[in-house]
Amino acid sequence: MGAQFGTGMKLTSEHLQRYKQIARLLWKYGRSDLVAQMGIDQALEAEEREPVPESRRGLPEQLADDLEAMGPTYVKLGQVLSSRPDLLPDSYLKALTRLQDKVKAFPYEEVEEIVHAELGVRISKAFSWFDPKPMAAASLGQVHLAGLRDGREVVVKVQRPNIVKVIADDFEVLQQIAEFFDSHTEIGKRRRFASTLGEFRLTITNELNYEREAQNLLTIGENLADFECIHIPKPIPDYCARRVLTMDYVQGTKITKLSHVALVEMNGAQLAEEVFHAYLKQVLVDGLFHADPHPGNVFITHDCRVALLDLGMVGHITPRMQENLLRVLIAVSEGKAETAADVITRMSETTEDFDAAAFQRRIGQVIVERHDQPLHQMDVGRTLLEVTHTAAEEGLYVPSELTLLGKTLLQLDEVGKILHPGFDPNASIRRHAASITSGRMKKTSTRGSMLNTVMEFKEFVAGLPLRLNKIMDAIAGSEVEVKVKAVDADLMMEGLQKIANRVTSGLILAALIVGASLLMRVETTFQILGYPGLAMLFFLVAAGGGIWLLVSIFVQDQKSARKTVRRAS
Repeated sequence: MGAQFGTGMKLTSEHLQRYKQIARLLWKYGRSDLVAQMGIDQALEAEEREPVPESRRGLPEQLADDLEAMGPTYVKLGQVLSSRPDLLPDSYLKALTRLQDKVKAFPYEEVEEIVHAELGVRISKAFSWFDPKPMAAASLGQVHLAGLRDGREVVVKVQRPNIVKVIADDFEVLQQIAEFFDSHTEIGKRRRFASTLGEFRLTITNELNYEREAQNLLTIGENLADFECIHIPKPIPDYCARRVLTMDYVQGTKITKLSHVALVEMNGAQLAEEVFHAYLKQVLVDGLFHADPHPGNVFITHDCRVALLDLGMVGHITPRMQENLLRVLIAVSEGKAETAADVITRMSETTEDFDAAAFQRRIGQVIVERHDQPLHQMDVGRTLLEVTHTAAEEGLYVPSELTLLGKTLLQLDEVGKILHPGFDPNASIRRHAASITSGRMKKTSTRGSMLNTVMEFKEFVAGLPLRLNKIMDAIAGSEVEVKVKAVDADLMMEGLQKIANRVTSGLILAALIVGASLLMRVETTFQILGYPGLAMLFFLVAAGGGIWLLVSIFVQDQKSARKTVRRAS
């Protein structure tokens, strides 16, 4: 059973209800045009298809409730959108932040079933005690406080029941809608929703594997071991499975719950600097970074350290991409718009509609406007996201790593300003650029990389004679072609033509003079001033032509000099 609508999109009976929910949501928040283009408006009731006046449209505060009612997939989507100012207005971003740490919990009976199924033992046997009331509930799971048999306090993260199937079904619907938008709407062609949704789907899939998150805790903890102010909880391997994650309990306070007195007592400036430096190292040196540092995942421990929680969402950066991101960050922090635009263009995919000059001009406006703002409003993460938004509008598809980095830094900017209102992320990037570059060089200067370089050099030297022979044979066989890409070709050809005319005139005048000299030896009855007349005529013509050529060259050089002066002034 299925239904067919105007656009050719097939709505199966299993997914029809979800399509209608999405249509109602778009219609409620003023995007009835998209619903009509998709043909889903026919699935709505007559009263639902009536145009919604602007005064009756959904308020930003209602969007979080609507997404929560649609299920965990859309709650997670709302969490991601809450840190994307390039996609939603600020009023919606603020409203969606509620979804970061205020989600309804599921019953304790289901917690017991999942723990038993994953660990192979009942909760009463595995733990000395287990609090049935969750400490926090998120879109994909919830956290309970418990105690091990050796007396250690731990937190147990339990995945929501049947969440994998629910998310798979939701993404099947969202994928069809995203592909339609990409094919039939201008915003879809610019944004490539299907590609973005695919990356989002992969991220959630990784988050649903708690064994992977346990490994992220270990790896990032080792990478940040030198940062004394940063704390990463360690997992308890024997108590971890695909749907259950057990780790050390961090005693502290969420930074959003800190009192003004607590903020004054601790060294917020140092903590903000340390956190920002740690994330720069993760992104630009380690290549593995915590990609969801929103304030709900950042705690201040009792010994005034910053604890990073929920490492399910991570980003991976290749060495080549790290170099490009470092260049972009430095250029943005120093206000060098041309450099930033050039690097972003080289690392991105261009389309036929891409206008490099317009892109560079708009990037310059974005970066200059950001640098002119007061210190407390300066966000390097928001700037990067605006840059990616501008690139999409100009027909440039930037790598997803740049968007993810912008989102992460935007959340990090918020954390830094909570810890220290005067924190300047741009200055922090400039301060740590040298140490980050040094760290990258040390990481790449390993014994294995040096051995690889030696082997590549050996191959190059061994193959050099053969390559030289091929080049010489190609030259000897007239097989070498040189291609020249001329800029302002018409102007260049006009200049070459003038040079050729002057050379030809000079050759003709020289020939007249030589001919006149030879004719001087021939005695004729026609004479001028006692010399052979024909020879004298040739000589006089050559002399007049030479004087004319010199005068024209002098006049042309004077005109060119005056034009150069006018351009300079």
